[in-house]
Amino acid sequence: MNPFKSISRWFSSLALAFAREWQIVLHDQGVMIFFIVLPLIYPVVYTLIYNPEVVREMPIAVIDRSRSAESRKLVRDAVATPTVALYDYATDMPEAKRWLAEGKVFGILEIDRDYGRNIGRMETAHATFYAQMSLLLRYRAFASALTDVQIQDIADITKQRADMLGSAASSLSGAPISNEAHMLGDTQQGFASFIMPGILVLILQQSIVLGMCMLSGTSRERRRRNGGIDPLMLRGVSPSALAWGRTLCVSVFYIPATIYLLHIIPTVFNLPHIGSAADYMLFAVPFVLASCFFGQTMAYLCTDRESCFLIVVVSSVVFLFLSGLTWPRYAFPPLWNVLANVVPGSWGVEGFVRINSNGGSLAENSTPYLWLWGLTAAYFVLSVLVMHLVDRIERRRARLAA
Repeated sequence: MNPFKSISRWFSSLALAFAREWQIVLHDQGVMIFFIVLPLIYPVVYTLIYNPEVVREMPIAVIDRSRSAESRKLVRDAVATPTVALYDYATDMPEAKRWLAEGKVFGILEIDRDYGRNIGRMETAHATFYAQMSLLLRYRAFASALTDVQIQDIADITKQRADMLGSAASSLSGAPISNEAHMLGDTQQGFASFIMPGILVLILQQSIVLGMCMLSGTSRERRRRNGGIDPLMLRGVSPSALAWGRTLCVSVFYIPATIYLLHIIPTVFNLPHIGSAADYMLFAVPFVLASCFFGQTMAYLCTDRESCFLIVVVSSVVFLFLSGLTWPRYAFPPLWNVLANVVPGSWGVEGFVRINSNGGSLAENSTPYLWLWGLTAAYFVLSVLVMHLVDRIERRRARLAA
């Protein structure tokens, strides 16, 4: 057989498969919603929820056992920060803990009885802060604000002591404490800046998977109504051409969606966006292809249109955990690391965050990039094999039913 004729015939089959999938997608309102509306609306909703990025004016209770000018200054300095707001002074710890349990405050600042006296004696003064650990974001914000206050107070006290010592001030070496922070990559350090780049990638993957599952579930419903044959499926077209035809059809929707999610949304909402557009668009190609073939492979688990929602809902939680957004992947147990490696979204999150948020280049992210190309090839082969298997199962089921 002439190899050029075989290649020409395969590309002709690919064009036919693409055209047929295009018609099916355009006439399926549910699929169109998940291919167009979901990528458009979800990022906006998520980003609006997490803006503003930094938690502010969180109420605290104060137990001032010292009742001195120094303790009142500490409270004033803490409340002057944008993070902390004074709810009220508590008479004792049980009252403050009751406010904490009722959700009226999120932290308790307890100032020791000897706080003012110890500062006057140039001795160590103690103040203790208690915070709920149910949301680490609040704890981090409180800890950062109070640390800044303490550093400034220490600097002031050091200067006062130097002034009081007079001629002995020369024995004090160094300037008042200077606190500097140099941020690398994401300079905003907000929660949306941390979580949203990864969430946008997972939205892309899950909307692709859901659309693929709906198409497959609908096809299997048509098979059962028509003796094991889908009347909309092309005859005489190789499974590989069918798989690529569906993938290219979906890619027509998702290449623009990728630009929207990874360029327009970060620009509009001022999210980290310091990577090269050429780098993350080149990275998007294997990610979209791998997600499409991954979605086709998962889609054959759907026996009808409704079952796809159960599969996607369950898998979404698992894929979120495996992405490394909630827990670093290097700390995963070995088995979970293996599972994370075979999910395109895990490598997509890692690569896009490094490029878009940290300014990395495509060359510096060659590992996730090559993994995505490998997953593209692996899931293409797997989707073709599963397509063969499902076709045989449906035909046998139709013969038994007849």
